[in-house]
Amino acid sequence: MSSGFRPFFLGAATWAAIGVALWLPFYTGEIAISTAFTPVDWHAHEMIYGYGSAVVAGFLLTAIPNWTGRLPVAGWPLAGLAALWAAGRAAVFVSAIIGWEATAVIDVAFLAVFAAVAVREVVVGRNARNLKVIVLVLWLAGANAAFHIEAATAGAAAVSTRAGLAVIVFMILLIGGRVVPSFTRNWLAKRGEETLPPPFGRVDGVVMALSAVALGLWVVDPERGPAGAALLLAAGGNAWRLSRWRGWSTRSERLVLVLHTGFVFAALGFLFTGASALWPELVPSSAGIHVWPVGAIGTMTLAIMTRASLGHTGQTLAASVATRFLYSTVAVSAFARVAMAFLPGATLPLMSIAAVAWIAAFGGFVGAYGPMLLEWPRRSAS
Repeated sequence: MSSGFRPFFLGAATWAAIGVALWLPFYTGEIAISTAFTPVDWHAHEMIYGYGSAVVAGFLLTAIPNWTGRLPVAGWPLAGLAALWAAGRAAVFVSAIIGWEATAVIDVAFLAVFAAVAVREVVVGRNARNLKVIVLVLWLAGANAAFHIEAATAGAAAVSTRAGLAVIVFMILLIGGRVVPSFTRNWLAKRGEETLPPPFGRVDGVVMALSAVALGLWVVDPERGPAGAALLLAAGGNAWRLSRWRGWSTRSERLVLVLHTGFVFAALGFLFTGASALWPELVPSSAGIHVWPVGAIGTMTLAIMTRASLGHTGQTLAASVATRFLYSTVAVSAFARVAMAFLPGATLPLMSIAAVAWIAAFGGFVGAYGPMLLEWPRRSAS
């Protein structure tokens, strides 16, 4: 294994498709899984701490060498990290058999070990300014440990689900808030445009701080006025950030436009969760909760995985027909899943649409991008 994005992007997408394919019949009682989690908690855990952690690992293992100038983690160490992630998925799947304590140790070990590896690379590479990203990985590991404890002691893990989701949303605001305007600026500059997106500045930092406060209040008490007000302010702040990045000007380049779309979903997540806290009779809480994981995380991670896979395997940076199909289907999944909150009478049909579209998006990624990630002979993702 030569690069971190290869095993982790492929593993993440494969598990995203398989996990949702299992989730629907598990939820409806058609199949049984030997997990100690409830069906809802198993689904939430595996999408946040299973899929989400793999994408984070793949991205950071690819980005850190660019930050530090060091060689990437590869070979047996990389294979060991990938195996540890896979062991966590297996342990959670059979947690009712092996017990929640053993499951927690195996599952949390991946993020803990990965964080240690990342810290070492950043410190040795004298790139301390990016340690804040690794701190978020440690927060994610802590939230994962809390998930196991909360599920075992309280019977459900609502707080820890929100905590893990909040960490990944904040990563999107932090990392996406840098790469979206950067890639947009580069693309516009090549076209001779003079009006370019501004770089990350002090006001962006203020919006980030407000977003962190809003997410923290939402994790602790999502149904109170202070959380709702802070979430709506964060929605406005992040919408303002996005408005400066000239996303509409990139509509002819889907690889760039999709990054803006993912950030739109992130801002909408703040809007929906804030509105739900203040006006629950108008906006169901499940609407906001699913704008973030399906819309923001699903779209942004798919955008990053496709772009990084193309760029780091020597492919042309262009969205093929297959790639545009992936972007379209993840959007369909997001809209269908959010619509469920407002149309309870159509729950199962909309859930089925959301699930099939999600499986098509990530199963399609495996089919189109799997050969290049496995280092098979080069071909385009068409």
